[in-house]
Parts: sequence; C-alpha cells; structure tokens
Amino acid sequence: MPGELTKNKNIDLYYFSGTGNTLLVTKKMVETFKDNGINANLFKIEDSNPEDVNLEHTIGLGFPVAELSTYDFVWKFIKALPESNGTNIFMVDTLGGVSGGIVGPLREIVKKKGYNPIGAKEIIMPPNIFYIQEEDINKKKVEEGLIEAEKYALSIIDGESKWGRVPILSDIIYYTSIVGLKITHSDLNQKYFHLAPDQEKCNKCGQCVKLCPIDNITMEEGEFPANLKECVYCLRCTSFCPKRAISSPFNYKGKTYRAVKAREILG
Repeated sequence: MPGELTKNKNIDLYYFSGTGNTLLVTKKMVETFKDNGINANLFKIEDSNPEDVNLEHTIGLGFPVAELSTYDFVWKFIKALPESNGTNIFMVDTLGGVSGGIVGPLREIVKKKGYNPIGAKEIIMPPNIFYIQEEDINKKKVEEGLIEAEKYALSIIDGESKWGRVPILSDIIYYTSIVGLKITHSDLNQKYFHLAPDQEKCNKCGQCVKLCPIDNITMEEGEFPANLKECVYCLRCTSFCPKRAISSPFNYKGKTYRAVKAREILG
C-alpha cells in the first residue's frame, strides 16, 4: 500500500560525507526516489542553512557515525532546524561498526520540534579509520550497503519504514559520546592536528582547504596549508590528499580509504 510520502512527491535529503560512504548511500536513495516518481534533491549539510529547509517537503538527514555519535557540526545543523507542524523526516547513517547514540536521541530532537519521524536506518560500509580493509572486501561492503540503501528508500516510499528508540541506553551513549568527542578532539588537536603537512610531499595544491567542511584549514599564497586546531577528524584531508602529505596517526600502516573521487565530494 502506498505510504503517506507519495502524497508529497518531494524529498530534500541533507547529508554530510567524510570519505564518501554517506554520499554513495544518499545518492542511491535519491536515485531510487526519482525512479519511483518522487522529486528528490540532495544538499550538503556544510553548505546549507537549516533555516532554509522547506517544511512542505519530506526531509532526510544523512551522515556518518563518529565515535558512536556523529560530528558536532552535524548535530548543530539538526538542532537548528526550524519548528515544524508534522513535516515527515527520516535519517540514514553509515558506519563501520556500531553507533548507539544517534537513532533514539535524534528522534526525540526532531519530534520535539514538531516533525513526524518516519524512518531510521544504519548501513554498514567500509571503515575509514584504524584498520583499512582490503579493496575486494571494501567493494563487497559498498555493494551490500547500496542494496540496503535502495531497500530503505523503497520502504520509505511504501510507508513501511520505522524509527524507534531504546530510551535509556541511547541517551547514555549519546551524552557519553558528545562529552567524549569534545575531550578527545581537544586532546588530539593539541597533539596532532596543529601540525603542518609533510612539506617534502605537499605540492600546495590547496585541495585540503577546499575539502575541509568546517573551514579549519587555511593556506596563504605561496605557503603550506595550516590547521587551525578545530579538526573534527572527518578524514577528508588525509584520505583525499593526492600526495599523501597529511598523515592519520591512528590508521594502521598509514593506509587510507575513500569511496569516491575528491571532485565528487566537492561537486
């Protein structure tokens, strides 16, 4: 039976993607919506003003999991969404392992703002931190993830998607992860991310400056790029550097992962 979504025919999906997993998933969902006669649009969270969200459209939120939660600037975007009177909203996140501090707390945030939560989905994709898996394993995970993205989009269209919550556990993990992110990134930024890239490798192309979602990297004319100590560790600069000049201190043997080309992230 067709779901309530088919009455609207408009979906605006706001997403953030670090190294491309979430971009692939949200693009697949938008493609599926369009194939089923729904006008779907994809917007970058880092380039969007939450006050401009069209409450006459169904709203989608897509983002990666970071330390059992997601990035602070993503939470800020969500918390700044305008008050609604029943606008349909759904979420999708990508992760290499587990989250726990997103689905329930996010549902409560949007529900209190007057939105109607119609679906939540967490999709396993290749990890981009610590241990980078072999290419064939990553390829299979991406293929399986995109199948799940298509199924999820169809369930939203058919009105079969769900958005539940585990109140106590979700809230505990959410608050723990938020505090942990602030402490961890404060320490990490002081120890690692104020350092300049390897000047023997860096060719001053400026791609890292363009890629940073929070404008945390600057580069004066003729100088090497510099980090401003506010890094959220999305791994864009590390994973997309064409000269491998920006290292990730936590990745095993310095390996990196990216699901798309840099131009797709920037496009």
